[in-house]
Amino acid sequence: MLFHIFTDAAHHGGTSFPTMHLERNKHRAKMAADGDPESEVFEITDFTTASEWERFISRVEEVLNDWKLIGSGVGKPLEKGELTSGSWEEHTQEINFADFRFIITHHCLKQESAESQSRDEQEEDAYPLAMQDLLCMNNDFPPRAHCLVRWFGVREFLVISPGANCEAVVSESKCNLLLSSVSIALANTGCQVPLLVQIQQKWRKVYAGECQGPGVRTDFEMVHLRKAPGQYTHLSGLLDVFKNKIGCPLTPLPPISISIRFTFVLQDGQQCSWPQQPPDFDALLAGEVGGVEFGKLPFGACEDPISELHLATTWPNLTEGIVVDNDVYSDLDPLQAPHWSVRVRKADNPQCLLGEFLMEFFKLCCRKETSEEILGRSAVEEEGKENSDISQALSKLTEPAAVPIHKLSVSSMVHSARKRIRRNRRAEESPINNDVLNSILLYLFPDAALDKADSSEVRSTQEPARDSEDYHLYNQLKSAPSDSLTSRLALCVCVVNFHHGGVRAVAHLWQEFVLEMRYRWENNCLIYGLAGGAPDLRCCLLHQKLQMLNCCIERKRARDDGRKSGASDRSRLGPESAGPAEVSPGKSWDSWSDSEEEFFECLSDTEEMKDTESEKKPGSKSRAEGRLQPHGKLTLLKSPEPLYIPVTQEPAPMTEDLLEEQSEVLAKLGTSAEGAHLRARMQSACLLSDMESFKAANPGCCLEDFVRWYSPRDYVEEEEVDEAGQTVVRGDLSARMKIPGNMWVEAWETAKATPARRQKRLFDDTKEAEKVLHYLSQQKPSDLTRHLMPCVLHAALLKIKEEEATEDIASVRKALQQVTAHASKLLRHPNPDFKKLEDVIVQMSAVEAVIACSRSLKAKFGIAGGQREDDTDELQRFVSCLLEEPEVSVVGAGRGPAGSIIHKLFVSSPRAALLAPMEDEAGRSGGTDDRKAVPDFPPPAGREVLLRTCVPRPAPYSKALPQRLFCVLTRDEFRLAGAFSSDTCFF
Repeated sequence: MLFHIFTDAAHHGGTSFPTMHLERNKHRAKMAADGDPESEVFEITDFTTASEWERFISRVEEVLNDWKLIGSGVGKPLEKGELTSGSWEEHTQEINFADFRFIITHHCLKQESAESQSRDEQEEDAYPLAMQDLLCMNNDFPPRAHCLVRWFGVREFLVISPGANCEAVVSESKCNLLLSSVSIALANTGCQVPLLVQIQQKWRKVYAGECQGPGVRTDFEMVHLRKAPGQYTHLSGLLDVFKNKIGCPLTPLPPISISIRFTFVLQDGQQCSWPQQPPDFDALLAGEVGGVEFGKLPFGACEDPISELHLATTWPNLTEGIVVDNDVYSDLDPLQAPHWSVRVRKADNPQCLLGEFLMEFFKLCCRKETSEEILGRSAVEEEGKENSDISQALSKLTEPAAVPIHKLSVSSMVHSARKRIRRNRRAEESPINNDVLNSILLYLFPDAALDKADSSEVRSTQEPARDSEDYHLYNQLKSAPSDSLTSRLALCVCVVNFHHGGVRAVAHLWQEFVLEMRYRWENNCLIYGLAGGAPDLRCCLLHQKLQMLNCCIERKRARDDGRKSGASDRSRLGPESAGPAEVSPGKSWDSWSDSEEEFFECLSDTEEMKDTESEKKPGSKSRAEGRLQPHGKLTLLKSPEPLYIPVTQEPAPMTEDLLEEQSEVLAKLGTSAEGAHLRARMQSACLLSDMESFKAANPGCCLEDFVRWYSPRDYVEEEEVDEAGQTVVRGDLSARMKIPGNMWVEAWETAKATPARRQKRLFDDTKEAEKVLHYLSQQKPSDLTRHLMPCVLHAALLKIKEEEATEDIASVRKALQQVTAHASKLLRHPNPDFKKLEDVIVQMSAVEAVIACSRSLKAKFGIAGGQREDDTDELQRFVSCLLEEPEVSVVGAGRGPAGSIIHKLFVSSPRAALLAPMEDEAGRSGGTDDRKAVPDFPPPAGREVLLRTCVPRPAPYSKALPQRLFCVLTRDEFRLAGAFSSDTCFF
């Protein structure tokens, strides 16, 4: 009775299979019988029209043919653990029974040796592979496999299940109809792959089907109940069920192979101290779990990420007479089990500190408010007026002007802006208190603690070594060096957002940061923590902007220093030595203006008047200016004077957004001749400046002289024999320099002899600095978060790698490589996909959880707790395998190092000490110390029994065929999955 398919008597309604044509034929036969016998001669019944049932069977056969599942299968015997470690492939096809949709799926274990063979090469009388797999003992209780693989041990099978949003096949008639269809399809095609049908509700995982071979058939049946009947809760009762089902007439009965597994669950592991580091109460941010300080990201889980530890004790390949397990006594003592295996169950979404930090920071990207809207503002009209004053001042100050405009000076505008910000945000309303804010600013700008006289000595951050991990990371992620100001700012924003008020605190910190940038620009203080030189285009845009501002400060300082030194040099040096001594090799020009509040594009009128008066003196000729040093032993072609390298203006540094704007402007000029000419002129501004400097340094020079210094490859020298028979070297311009309309020739003709210090600036540091400061002030907190996201992810990856180095987890290293590659692709885009960025953060949180699991397991197994060195190495390997594999065997079972620790964990578990044994376990503690009031292990959470034998069925003279019964007993489930083979020739 247990193996009848259970039906749902309460099932009513819903779409059902179409009514078969059998009733229609019965009705016709009845009408013919009631009428005249001769009327049958005139009635023609068309039996060629296929019914829906026949179409369904035909469709199943087509799928089996398409997947080449016809004939016998070929495969070598299964290796130990192959069902778990091997790779599986699936094929899915949709089939319909009228308007009812089914999904047929083929599951198959990949085996290399069988791929080159044909299904028809085996002997005709060989059993199907599925029958051979029923008796295989190498893959009992696979830890990770399809449920049918675990219950039946097959390596290949087909499943027909109702489609999505379709009702379950519950009624007995529908189940029988499907099973009949399966049987007919297998018989018609000769397919030897098991074909099962999912019946009952999907959550019950009930399957039924069959496998057909030459003269044999295996029926797959299943029973599923919520609670096990009392007589079937032990081995003796299950053996009775198995013997009754196979009904073997032989005496004595062939031996039955028994494999048993009990699973014990340790849910409360809190007797082990959780290894998360406690907060540092002396630190600035004391009181937080896993306390952090500025510049350091938190790491670790706030709770134990291991929720359960499952111990499976296995007795493989027993026989009926060896073990006793009934309702009175049991030999099955877990400590005496020959095989132990362990798996861990991780907590769902454990609270991890780094993951929470990153996710809260990421949420800022979705905010739309400006800093003023977040912090509140007053006097909107006055603010608008002041903003307009600043914009007008900037436009006027950056244009050439001969008259000072004191009212529109940058200093006065900044002073006004600073007063406005202070007025709009009162001290008591500040999201960040002054002590914390001062600590943050001191961390960002450590040079502020030095005397102003010493601030110029603070060295800038050096670029990391090219072979360092930090260099590769910031190059991949387009972030910034880990010790740079941008990276420190990112960490501070992250901490402030999490601990000090969220987006309001971020807006407050950003305003203070922009004010500090303004202050440093006004007072010629270099920005600490930035590498010198032009903006590094490999870094994020915000880092480039800060580098651009630093370049402006450097130029401004050089200009101010040059003005002071130039004044003293001109007072004591004569005209002959003025040229080479005007500027040091690191400086491009001497001075620009005598007034700090005025801006000029060239030397002031006073200097020009002095130069004009000096030229009018008797005997004064065109004197050389702006010489840096002689160019080797070269002389001018038209003069015996040495050829001097001039002091030139440095090219204007540019950030990536400026380069993009410039390229767009040049592209808009089109491809016409006029557009190309204009584009060439725009691109030759630096060339024209260098030509003017060269002319000033080398009076009487020609274009050939300039080319010899500037582009030696365009000056071709050849040996010739002159009239006197002497070999001389003559040079000339290259062919491309002689092309009519060459831009170099045109620029040379228009260039005037003007030293670099009196030329129009190629790089207007004042204008560019104001543009950068304006750009920074307009950034919303969300914009700031997008700029700093690469730096935060960069710091998080470095933190994870630092933590992983102490754990040495291969899966974590592989996951980090994947996360880095994914993040690199995303962050290279100017507007990365937020959803994909969130996925990257989730992946990093998962990696953090794995490291936390490793530390939890090490704490539980006492790896650092004074174990013997040999045991420590073995336990290390055991913990590593627990993280990498679904289930790990315990060396030595309960007597090994890991087994003894697991035993202690169960003994010391409060749950094991307090729970009383189940009723059916009472009095069945044989094999253990009966004097113990409480057993060492709690009642097993799950019991699995696997029974196998090979007997003739259904008759004594039938072939001996494999029989298998898999039993699962848990608190809420009782399942019997049987595969019973029978001889279809001799029955």
